[in-house]
Amino acid sequence: MKKFISSILLVSMLALSGCSVVPAMSSSIQETSESTSVIESMNVTETTTAATSETPENTTSETGSETEKQSFKYNYGVFLSVTKNLESLRDYHIVVIDAQYYSKEEIEAFRSKGHQVYSYINIGSLENFRSYYKKFKKLKLGKYENWDEEIWIDVSNTSWQKFITDDIMPKLVGKGIDGFFVDNCDVYYNYPKAKIMNGLTVMMKALVGTGKKVLINGGDMYLDAYCKSGGSWNDVITGINQENVFAKIIWKKNKFGKASSEDHKYFVSYVERYSKLGADIYLLEYTTDKKLISQIDDYCKTHGFEYYVSDSIELDLRNKNYA
Repeated sequence: MKKFISSILLVSMLALSGCSVVPAMSSSIQETSESTSVIESMNVTETTTAATSETPENTTSETGSETEKQSFKYNYGVFLSVTKNLESLRDYHIVVIDAQYYSKEEIEAFRSKGHQVYSYINIGSLENFRSYYKKFKKLKLGKYENWDEEIWIDVSNTSWQKFITDDIMPKLVGKGIDGFFVDNCDVYYNYPKAKIMNGLTVMMKALVGTGKKVLINGGDMYLDAYCKSGGSWNDVITGINQENVFAKIIWKKNKFGKASSEDHKYFVSYVERYSKLGADIYLLEYTTDKKLISQIDDYCKTHGFEYYVSDSIELDLRNKNYA
């Protein structure tokens, strides 16, 4: 999961290799008094409706050697806490899951029905529930705010890089996924050193090198710094998933709210700059505010972006009618 730390950093304006850099802010959501929809333990206790961009009547999807026309109710959904029963996501064309929990056969069966499957991959932090936690916890850089089970790790360490590129990555590719949803490149925001940027770049280039789609979750500080250093955006990503462009999480009050004007403008600038260069853009919002959801829908339709709105930061699916 992406975490949000309130802070503003300024960097110089620069355009290199097709990438323009603007005054940068962390991938954070500022806390204000505005809020909507109180939630218990950051989850809505009653079932609500998650909004998402709807697909055209027919969606053409390539799965293996076949091209099938399928109709889906929604185009995009992120379900990191759904670890079984892919069929529960049948209403969604593109789904983001943690494919480490699924077999190749399960993913192939789901894709054969026209779905696209992106797998979560965490390259900048380490969760204590992973089987490899004990092996790599010595690489800890610091605590991860708001997520007690997670730590930032030193991505400049070659053993970590090789683990991602030589172990996790090929296993996920072998399961037949369509792309990667890459989390926690924001380790560079917290530890803005050249070796951290270089370590991330080794792994991101390897992911792009598989020929699969690569969505960076947030990652604004890293991506702008990489381009400023002379790199090209499409060396390391094919698209961006940005959380909370319109909404925000007020962690201390267990509420959802509306993003500040400053944050909103910053993230709009971020996604639109890279969209103009050719990056695919997806928004992931956490809110139950119908008026705000309508604004998200209008914005994404206008710009040709996809989006998903969840009422739970856990990105779960409480019942089959949740869509």
